[in-house]
This record gives sequence, C-alpha cells and structure tokens, in this order.
Amino acid sequence: MKTINAKSGSHLKIKTRNIYLMYAIGLLQGMVFYGPVATLYREARGVSVFQITVIESISLALCLLLEFPWGILADKIGYKKTILICNFLYFFSKLVFWKADSFGCFLLERIMISIVIAGLSGVDTALLYLSCEEEQNGTCQEHSLQGKSHQVFSIYNSLQTAGLLFAAFLFSQTPQMTTGGYSLAAFLTVISYGLAALFSLGLSDVKRKEEPHRFPDFIFLLKQMLTDKYLLLFLISVALLNESHQTITVFLSQLQYVKCGLSDSSIGYIYIAATIAGLCGALSAQITKKLRMPCTASLLFFSASGACLILALTGSAWLSILGILTLRIAFSLFQPLQSELQNRQVSTADRATALSIQAVIIDSVGIGTNIAFGSLAQQGLAYALLLGAFLCLAGGFFFRLWYRKRGQSKNP
Repeated sequence: MKTINAKSGSHLKIKTRNIYLMYAIGLLQGMVFYGPVATLYREARGVSVFQITVIESISLALCLLLEFPWGILADKIGYKKTILICNFLYFFSKLVFWKADSFGCFLLERIMISIVIAGLSGVDTALLYLSCEEEQNGTCQEHSLQGKSHQVFSIYNSLQTAGLLFAAFLFSQTPQMTTGGYSLAAFLTVISYGLAALFSLGLSDVKRKEEPHRFPDFIFLLKQMLTDKYLLLFLISVALLNESHQTITVFLSQLQYVKCGLSDSSIGYIYIAATIAGLCGALSAQITKKLRMPCTASLLFFSASGACLILALTGSAWLSILGILTLRIAFSLFQPLQSELQNRQVSTADRATALSIQAVIIDSVGIGTNIAFGSLAQQGLAYALLLGAFLCLAGGFFFRLWYRKRGQSKNP
C-alpha cells in the first residue's frame, strides 16, 4: 500500500509540475511585444494587407498537410518531446521575424510557425488534460477531469492573455518601440520565446493508456470524423468564431484604428484594454456552470456577431474600441469551453491524433475565411467586418444544431 501511495504521490507531483510549467510557457509565449502593431509592423516592411492574408492562408494550408503526421508522431514520441521541438522552433521563427524585411521572409516565418502550430495542435491541451487526472490506487479517475480541466484551461489561456497585457503595457510605455520600425518590440519577443523554450525542458510525459499506433486505425478515425455531420457542424462553428476573432482583432482592428485617426501610442493603450478584457477567460468555467453550456455559447457567438456589425457601421473611435473589446471577451470566454468540448469528444487513447484531425477541419475553414477577409478588405474595410458579423452568426447557428443533436448527450 505504501508503494502504491508513493507512486501515486510521485505521479501527482509530476502532473502538478507539468501544469505550472505550462502556465509559465503560456505566459511567456503570450508576450508578443509587437502585438499592438502586428499589421503596421509588416506594412512598414513592405507587405500589404492582402499579402498578409495570403501568407496566413498558405500557413493554414501547410498546417493541414502537417497536422496528421504530427498528431501520429506526437502520440508515438510523447507530448513532452513534441512540445520541446515545437517551442524551440517557435523561438527560431521569432528570430526570423525580427530580421524579416520582405514578403519572402515573412512567409518563411509563417512556414516555421505552421510547423509549430501543427505540432502543438492538441498536444498542449492534451498534456494539461491528462495532467488533471487524479490517481486513486493506481487508477486514473476520468470523471475528475470534467471540472478541473476546464478550470486549468481557463487559467492557461488567461496567463497567455496576461503575457500579452504585460507586453502591450511595455510597448505603450517605451517610445523606442514605436520608432525605428518597431525593431525593439520584435527583439524582446525573441527573448520571451527563448525563455519559454527553456521551460519546456522541465516537462514530463504523462502515463497514457497504451494502444498500438497503426496507420489503418488513423484512417478509420479520420473517416469516422469526416462522416459525422454533427461533429463537423461543431468544428465549423468553432472555426468561424476563431477565424473571425483572429483576423479582425489581430489585423483589421489596427486598420480600423488608423481609419479613426488614432496614433500608435493610442493603439498600444487600446491593445492593453483588449488584453485585459481577454483575462475574463478565467471566468469561463464559472459562467458556463451558472448559465449552462448552450446558453453561454449562444450568447458568445451572437455577441461576437454584434461586435463585428458595430465595427462595420461606425467611424467612431469609441464605438470601434467597444466592438473590439466585445469580440475579444466573447472569444476569450469561449476558448476554454472549446478546449473542454473538443477533448470530451475524444474516446481514443491517441488523443493528439484525434485533436489534430479536428484542427485540420477547423483550419480548412480558416483558409477560405482568410482569403475572403483579405479580398473584401482590399475593396473596403467595412465589407470584411460585415463578413465577420455573418460568420459569427452562422457559427452560433451551427453550434446550436450540434448541441441539439449531439452535445446534450456529452454535456450535462
């Protein structure tokens, strides 16, 4: 009995250390110091908004090609090695970004990030999810995950947001970052990602249910997901909200601010406000518990759609800020819930593979939305923002369809 308890205690310490190391990594990788001017940074180096969205689409397409092999490889070599490889490559990509001065250089940076995103896709959340398991007499209690993992995902996402907040605050308070082409901001990002890579060395793999990794099993899993129309509805709904948020808050928002006559310094302070708003993701579990999952999700999708509509129809700086903050809050509250729901629908031991397949479906939708956003933005910013309103509304509708047919059985 003492031996069992000792092993259980040792496993618990490893899992607890994993969670806290992932928290630190999330915080450091959130410190993108050039974040407030990500679009302006690229434009200052000769890349247009349309070229930016083309690069994003190429990046997503590459993610699609790499998701499957990465998912299988991650389940074979372990989650620690996967995260370690990807985080060091993440660091190198920031070095390339720091020195980039052309379309080709920025494309190279995104290619490297595509490899990272495909590798980490599902692996970081899988490691956290399995590190939330409690062991009793050597047996993992799956039911203990459902509350704890949602809370851990909320904290993990909020720490990434806290890193953004620190970086944005430093950006706004440091005049050197807004002059000379924002080079200092890019260099500090290199430092933070380098530290995150070093923290990855301390991670440990968690014990997983062992199953043979046969390629035919992967094909069967892929076919099973692609023929599950209700799961596809759920993943498409997730993609529509995620891609609308990503494109509008990261790229189009800065064009909206410039359109309203705001300075780089003002944009930096607004970015801080938006980052603070993102910290509300830590409340996702509590809000979902109080309002229930379907009501919470519907509220978030429709709030995001309303925010995009406000942005499309206004030239006011204050209303634009309100729209961006609303969109940011909706996404931040939805993200931990999304991670929880995706993991709950995985029944195979090859969790990373299953989550990678889900990510491929989500990214496939993203390729189309990125091109659409970029093309419409060339014609007029308002057209792209109206597209965001439509996509979020459609996403909410698809989510409700999924929940009525499938979600109720998996989500009390």
